[in-house]
Amino acid sequence: MSDENIVGGKELADLLATLPAKVEANIMRSALRAGAKVYLDQVKQNIPVASGILRDSARITTRKTKDGKISASVKVGNRQAFYAHMVEFGTRPHTITAKPGSALNVNGSEVKSVNHPGIAPRPYMRPAADAKFGAAVAAVTLQIRKRLTKAGLSVPVATPPDEASE
Repeated sequence: MSDENIVGGKELADLLATLPAKVEANIMRSALRAGAKVYLDQVKQNIPVASGILRDSARITTRKTKDGKISASVKVGNRQAFYAHMVEFGTRPHTITAKPGSALNVNGSEVKSVNHPGIAPRPYMRPAADAKFGAAVAAVTLQIRKRLTKAGLSVPVATPPDEASE
């Protein structure tokens, strides 16, 4: 990960702490979705495309824990694209065996087992996180400022780190 700073982050956090919990949660959900959108766009660009099913399964989810914390995630895979982790991390060579009483159809012939050579990893999630960390942090900060300003709250002016130390 990169060593990024949110300019004015402490001031934004202090201002958010003064808001009612529901308003703060809505603002944070919106901001985290904005940051996750930056990752999602890069993940979709990174996914190797054969049929497009894997790329189309990429999405953003948000949740609120019992203690009120909001989180956003970029997820890839679903029932149709069950192989998302296999593309990201690859697979070792392995044997695929038919269920008892049935057979596997390989190029028109029925066989009881097949030796699969495995596949090389083709990562798409981690490279997106590494490439877009700073942009995601900036998107979160911008969205918080936008939502606070829209709500009519005075947003503290961000002081760049170089000027703050003078």
